[in-house]
Amino acid sequence: MTAEPDDSFHVFDTTLRDGAQREGINLTVADKLTIARHLDDFGVGFIEGGWPGANPRDTEFFARAAKELEFQHATLVAFGATRRPNSKAADDPQVKALLDSGAPVITIVAKSHDRHVELALRTTLEENLEMVRDTVSHLVAQDRRVFVDCEHFFDGYRANAEYATAVVRAAHEAGASVVVLCDTNGGMLPAQVQAVTGLVLADTGARLGIHAQDDTGCAVANTLAAVDAGATHVQCTANGYGERVGNSNLFPVVAALELKHGRRVLPEGALGEMTRISHAIAEVVNLPSATHQPYVGVSAFAHKAGLHASAIKVDPDLYQHIDPELVGNTMRMLVSDMAGRASIELKGKELGIDLGGDRELVGRVVERVKEREAKGYTYEAADASFALLLRAEVDRRTRRFFRTESWRVITEDRPDGTHANEATVKMWAKGERIVATAEGNGPVNALDRALLTALEQIYPQLAHFALVDYKVRILEGRSGSDSTTRVLITTTDGSAEWSTVGVADNVIAASWQALDDAYTFGLLRVGLDPQE
Repeated sequence: MTAEPDDSFHVFDTTLRDGAQREGINLTVADKLTIARHLDDFGVGFIEGGWPGANPRDTEFFARAAKELEFQHATLVAFGATRRPNSKAADDPQVKALLDSGAPVITIVAKSHDRHVELALRTTLEENLEMVRDTVSHLVAQDRRVFVDCEHFFDGYRANAEYATAVVRAAHEAGASVVVLCDTNGGMLPAQVQAVTGLVLADTGARLGIHAQDDTGCAVANTLAAVDAGATHVQCTANGYGERVGNSNLFPVVAALELKHGRRVLPEGALGEMTRISHAIAEVVNLPSATHQPYVGVSAFAHKAGLHASAIKVDPDLYQHIDPELVGNTMRMLVSDMAGRASIELKGKELGIDLGGDRELVGRVVERVKEREAKGYTYEAADASFALLLRAEVDRRTRRFFRTESWRVITEDRPDGTHANEATVKMWAKGERIVATAEGNGPVNALDRALLTALEQIYPQLAHFALVDYKVRILEGRSGSDSTTRVLITTTDGSAEWSTVGVADNVIAASWQALDDAYTFGLLRVGLDPQE
């Protein structure tokens, strides 16, 4: 097996500290421990766990991490600040808390913008340099490896290049292993970052890192520009989480370094786990995975245009910059009214339905899709409904697991302000007539329960099925309450999920269509054959 990446290049993750500052993220200690394990599985070199001593949660994290985390690849990092003005690092309680965390690596943030030194720290420029020297040398003397984050470095360099460079030099000469140039406000552009990084490297001889915020949408590009200029330490967060609009995104950065720059920065085989790790961390922070995120988004290798599909049918590389499998993702064909024959054939193959190059059949499916989408259906996010449409066109027979006689839903408004929802379905399956009634939390939930209650009598395989997502879209119509309604439903059997679509002039009828497709597709998934 190839050796682990050496110390010549650092992938440094700060999801647990800087990423946790994103609006909507509130991590428990257990969450942080789980994310740390995912990041270690991915193979990052350093995981910044938080600021011990600044808040009880981070202090608890480091205490538990020492007992509960056994990293295979990463080193845990504690974050803090330089000592206070006009004191000694050895006497500073915040510096002591960093040492007490037990972390073998410590990152300290230092002011490198002269106005921040004078207005925020309220001290002199020389005292700030002494704060950097004293804190770094004290931590190094305590056998800690030290990284220094030069806060607001690029803005500070633009205002006073001599002083900003002096802060880097002070940290380097005091023993810091890496001095990180921070675009704290996220306002820089790649050419600026590359030029300044190169100048500072030449002026100081320090080992440089880059920490980029994404306020101009350039954090990943700025990070790569700094690497081009000689930086050998990149600070990122999973999925770009962070304050305001976020930080440099870990996943596009490492993918670009490995696949575009040819620089190995992860353990062997780790890049193929990237999509899984990205989505797993999104689940922990309780935010949806960004569908259009580069490399790892579900739409990163999704193709909709018929022209694209025709080319991809010949060679996928014609419209893809990499093989999706390199990052653990997959190519997807989207079916819409823009679809051509190639899109339909490729999507059929993806769903396990071989159209066999039958031009008449494929043409029929194309026209059917366009006709349905004109009425409001969408198959981009409803693969299961599209698979059923394909099967119907291939088979040319109406063979179903069940046939609906009727259904109804009653919603009762009670004097105490509560509502009762009851649904009744009447259907036929395997020659038997079934009537089932159920109550639910809303009319659609009642209808779903009634349908499931009826079908389970004939198909016990449905016992583990559950509706996990439900979306309603009001389409264009004559007025808001007299419009076409589209419903998208996601169903699971506990091991996989699939989505179906229904369109009608009211939300209940549209929901019934989507539910019908959902359970029909689910029964096909378990290997049953339609009887009706």
